Amino acid sequence: MKVVAFNGSPRPKGNTYILLKTVLNTLESEGIETELVHVGSRDIHGCTACQKCMKLKNGRCVFNDDIVNPSIEKIEQADGVILGAPVYFGDMCAQMKAFIDRVGYATRSVKTFKGKVCASVVAVRRNGALFTFNAMNNLFTLSEAIIVGSSYWNQGIGNTIGAVENDEEGINTMVTLGKNMAEVLKSLKRA
Repeated sequence: MKVVAFNGSPRPKGNTYILLKTVLNTLESEGIETELVHVGSRDIHGCTACQKCMKLKNGRCVFNDDIVNPSIEKIEQADGVILGAPVYFGDMCAQMKAFIDRVGYATRSVKTFKGKVCASVVAVRRNGALFTFNAMNNLFTLSEAIIVGSSYWNQGIGNTIGAVENDEEGINTMVTLGKNMAEVLKSLKRA
């Protein structure tokens, strides 16, 4: 079993990374293979609404010049997916929004996420965590994925790089999320 996580933060080792690594380390301790992909530090252009992916129905975006299609391949091979993003101006960062728009449209016709165990993780300073959390989970909801929760919203609070490590509740929420994802993945494998 494998879970792939996508870090939408433009800071590859920032608070979103710390939260994602906490979940992934917990999954690994439960025997689940993991991979972390940094998408926020890469150039990703937004969806142009050309709708060619809807016509081709091949699970790929027609723009093949960035990390989107290679990420879709990783999603296809994974049993679970985690999206992580920081909050900027009360909502998810632009990099993750562009990633979700392109991945979501390209994969919708072939149901790439259907039955996959998925979760969203948010790094926030003060406000906007729920908007970001819900926006990322919308991809999973519309794609027939299985969304896993934790003991609280999957968020960590921190103002500066690394500050999220001081959010004990946030870190514990990530550990619980990892355990819950592992439990669901193992249950589905047994079924």
